[in-house]
Amino acid sequence: MTALRTRSVALATLAIGAGLLVLLAVLSLSIGKTYIAPGVVLDALFKPDPLNIDHILVNTTRLSRMTVAIAVGACLAVAGGLMQAVTRNPLASPGLFGINAGAVFSIVLLAPLFGSTSLTQFMVLAFAGAAVAGTLVYCIGMLGSRSPFRIVLAGAAVTALFASFTQALLVISQEGLDSILFWMAGSVAGREMQAVLTIYPYLLIGFAASLVLARHINILVTGDDIARGLGQNTFVIRSLLSIIVILLAGGAVSLAGNIGFIGLIVPHIVRRILPGDFRWLLPGYAVFGALLLLLADIVARVVLIPQEVPIGVVTALLGAPFFIHMARKGMRNG
Repeated sequence: MTALRTRSVALATLAIGAGLLVLLAVLSLSIGKTYIAPGVVLDALFKPDPLNIDHILVNTTRLSRMTVAIAVGACLAVAGGLMQAVTRNPLASPGLFGINAGAVFSIVLLAPLFGSTSLTQFMVLAFAGAAVAGTLVYCIGMLGSRSPFRIVLAGAAVTALFASFTQALLVISQEGLDSILFWMAGSVAGREMQAVLTIYPYLLIGFAASLVLARHINILVTGDDIARGLGQNTFVIRSLLSIIVILLAGGAVSLAGNIGFIGLIVPHIVRRILPGDFRWLLPGYAVFGALLLLLADIVARVVLIPQEVPIGVVTALLGAPFFIHMARKGMRNG
């Protein structure tokens, strides 16, 4: 009976989150420099008129922006939750552990050499940079003594290192500043739907792989000794989860640039409202990560109409106080 009740509560929580996400998605399609009524938005989606200006605006600009926000928010939240599970560190996230910074640096360094700005190219470069940064943090912070403070310091150092390298490259080659500023500030705008659909399969593969490993993650978080005693190869599971994190975080950066704190905040919130089973937590991370980033994008659009605030600023305003709060709690896992 207890298990059935837990399942019912988890399903209800996910359903509420999904319902709120749908409402925010419609609101996101309505809000901008030009307000479009929700009824017109629904007509644009289901009965599009190619001669209606509002319908064109919804289907060519706002729909892709909303889709990017949902995908990036979900990917960053799942990646953050997986990182916190792998490292057993409540402050782990792609933004704080250098993965986002490494992906952005790789794009800034190598994209001009190829003379192309295709999303596929950015995706490959982002994956490479994320992999290098993640490996550095893991080697510095996890090998030997596994102190939570040590890996946090390693993440901060790698983030600062790649951020400094990125700024130095932009100073040396200022003609690329305008095109690269997008990746540094973070934005979910300016993507065509076809480009978004190109990268979606990779993100779905990463999320599906994490769900397949959910039972193994439940064992891994109990501790290495218990996991090995139950027959788990902890090195293989950690390696697979690290690849998934790189796939999700690298894909998110290739779509939207460097957006921080979503991967830190959302896992803590979700762990307080859902059972501690990763078969429930992972979908929760995805739903509420998408919800939070979509909300941040809406706030970024309306706070200074007709101008927009970079979405990275909004997420930082939400995440920085949360980070300080977690640090003051002595980094106890939520």
